[in-house]
Amino acid sequence: MARTGLYLSEVKKARDALTAQGRHPSVDAVRVALGNTGSKTTIHKYLKELEEEDGGAGKKGAVSEALQDLVSRLAARLHEEANARIDAVEVRALESSRVNAEALATLQTEREAATAKREFIEAAAQLELAEHCQTRAALQSEAIARHTAEEQVAGLKLRLLENDAHRQSLEEKHTHAREALEHYRQSVKEQRDQDQRRHEQQIQQLHTEMRQLQQGLVVKQEDITRLNQDGARLVADIAHAQKSLYDQELLGRQRAQQIEVLQEGAQKSKVMAVQLAALEAQVSALRTQQKAAAKDVQASLTRAHGLEVSLATAQATLASQNEIIAALRNHLAEQENTERGGDGQ
Repeated sequence: MARTGLYLSEVKKARDALTAQGRHPSVDAVRVALGNTGSKTTIHKYLKELEEEDGGAGKKGAVSEALQDLVSRLAARLHEEANARIDAVEVRALESSRVNAEALATLQTEREAATAKREFIEAAAQLELAEHCQTRAALQSEAIARHTAEEQVAGLKLRLLENDAHRQSLEEKHTHAREALEHYRQSVKEQRDQDQRRHEQQIQQLHTEMRQLQQGLVVKQEDITRLNQDGARLVADIAHAQKSLYDQELLGRQRAQQIEVLQEGAQKSKVMAVQLAALEAQVSALRTQQKAAAKDVQASLTRAHGLEVSLATAQATLASQNEIIAALRNHLAEQENTERGGDGQ
């Protein structure tokens, strides 16, 4: 029996309309003509009944219709399976596209991070290179200052040698003066008159030598003052060199910290670390040289102090000689007074 709502006359009308249009009245075509209503089984049953009513000639058409209907069903089934497979492929394609998009976004993020890190490393390397250039310039300046200090120390040593030679000359003159004075004392006892004139000549010679000694002492004092000024200036230069060395050490420690940060990022940092080690060795050598220069300055100051002591000794000797000369003059004056008194009697 037909399903409620669908009649044989409606199926026949739809079939005839399709036949009149030159189309094959298959089950799907009839169902579409009916407005996609009705069961395919019912439509197929009505079509079969209509073919039986059409007679024997219609049997061949019914067989053909059955084959066509079977083919249509198979085609519909294949179409549904194909659609299902296409949907599954589309789902997999969408999922694969989503995964690929996420992977691409991750790779893009990693690439941007790597680019930023590379730019940071390059900027740090440039900064380190600039600081290295500044450090090299500072070291060159320090080397020039050290060379200047060495020249000043050499000049001070030469001056000290000259002062030693001059001091020895002064000592020889003092020795000769003492010998001449002793000879004069001995000669007074034997030849008073002749020795008196000779004594006057010796006194004049002593005065001349005293003036020369006084002038030499003034020059010596000026040399000592100049040496003290040079020593103070050299001490100031050494202090400046020590400050420069401290700045270099501080800069070296900062550079070492920066190199530790950049060691994981670039091979150039290792080269800079080697250069920093060489720079620290140079700084250590400069420090050793600075200590040696300080020792030389201390030795120069010690020698200057010795010269000051020698100068004080010479001044004391000169004062003693002045006292001896004054005593001799008084003694001569007393002898002259005594002789004059004896002549008067």
